[in-house]
Amino acid sequence: MAVTAYIGIGANLGDARANVLDAFERLGKLPGASLEAVSSLYRTAPIDSSGDDYINAVARLSTTLPAQALLEALFAIEQAHGRERPYYNAPRTLDLDLLLYGDEQIATATLTVPHPRMHQRAFVLLPLLELAPEVVLPGLGPAAGFAPAVADQGIIRL
Repeated sequence: MAVTAYIGIGANLGDARANVLDAFERLGKLPGASLEAVSSLYRTAPIDSSGDDYINAVARLSTTLPAQALLEALFAIEQAHGRERPYYNAPRTLDLDLLLYGDEQIATATLTVPHPRMHQRAFVLLPLLELAPEVVLPGLGPAAGFAPAVADQGIIRL
């Protein structure tokens, strides 16, 4: 049975826009998943980090992959873009985060869903709400209810 998953996408090294667009393409070719929709691209300043502005987006997938297998597929796409993790919140060529996996709440050593802090980040909430205005964050409530709290975060729809 297919599950709807939302993937947060961000990049701020190299050609960030091209990297995000390539992520859309790679997600569309992922075995066991089909790309249903993508948000607009957004430009945001780094939060708790440094470097150039980020290009961010969210993609909606329908997938039969288990959550952990989907996460591993996302890591493989990151690796194809030369993703390195030298330190926490380091600038990145491509970052793919499993934000939501159906209505599941997952807490393992390698995966937390809903993604931690997603409800505190405009660069996640605004593209997510563009795709799914009525989406509910399991255990937290309607995503739209968190939008006022992130209204002061700098974000530009491209």
